[in-house]
Amino acid sequence: MAEKMAASKELMQMDLYGLLGIKDDASEKEIKKAYRQKALTCHPDKNPDNPRAAELFHQLSQALEVLTDGAARAAFDNLRKAKAAAAKRTQKLDEKRKKVKLDLEAREAQAQVNQEEEINFAQTLEQEIMRLREEGSRQLEEQQRLIREQIRSETEQRLRGQTGVDEKECTRIKLKWKCKKDDETRGGYTEDVLMRLLQKYGEVRDIVISSKKKGSAIVEFTTLKAAELAVKNETGLLNNPLQLSWLNPPPASVSHMDAGPMRNISSNSQSSQSSVRSERDFESLVMMKMRQAAERQRLIEQMRFEDED
Repeated sequence: MAEKMAASKELMQMDLYGLLGIKDDASEKEIKKAYRQKALTCHPDKNPDNPRAAELFHQLSQALEVLTDGAARAAFDNLRKAKAAAAKRTQKLDEKRKKVKLDLEAREAQAQVNQEEEINFAQTLEQEIMRLREEGSRQLEEQQRLIREQIRSETEQRLRGQTGVDEKECTRIKLKWKCKKDDETRGGYTEDVLMRLLQKYGEVRDIVISSKKKGSAIVEFTTLKAAELAVKNETGLLNNPLQLSWLNPPPASVSHMDAGPMRNISSNSQSSQSSVRSERDFESLVMMKMRQAAERQRLIEQMRFEDED
């Protein structure tokens, strides 16, 4: 809590509009556009040698949080106006102090009122900032996700020399499950639950749970093989099964590259190899199903334990 209070006070001293390079009457669309432009240039992944890149990127994120939330922005604007008015009053007092001294007590009382107003504005802004951090800023997460995807896309294009097929399109699958609109638990599927269910098939690159369409998500694996295993074998939680399908089905030439023995081998050899391969596949599938059942049971017990707490 002390760290959050200190961070909030530090944020109140910053010029959020100047940080993003926009006017104080900028629209939400202009704010987001300025954030993306600034964030792309100072993202830590693009500036590994700049020790201030992470700090500046964090400040930009805080500015986006406050300025895209109506209540937080209003509190910040009120604080700015109060500070500007106080500075203007101080300037006028300095000019007049040389000429005449008028009612010192009245001015001190007015200064006290102004100080109380500024404290109230600062407390309101601080409460809004803490509310944003506790609830999480979906807009900030969405903007940062877009930036990560753009940086990853640029990196992959450079590695591929901007040629060849986009392999990511063949490693993405769609997930669907039953979920009511007012169900805060999302039918038992959070990003952590989905990650634990799917990463046993291979490395998961990204999981995006739809905020508009309840009970749906898109998962991207790093390899086509991992995606194929997940589509074929994963069923999800016992009390709320998953439906898995391809977002973009892989070409048949890719998904069946290793299918079938060579035709120039004798029929007896073919039968023997096929039998061994079938037994191994069956054993692998049985082991996978056992691990999958154990994982489901562990997740169910964990969720029951969390619900009891």
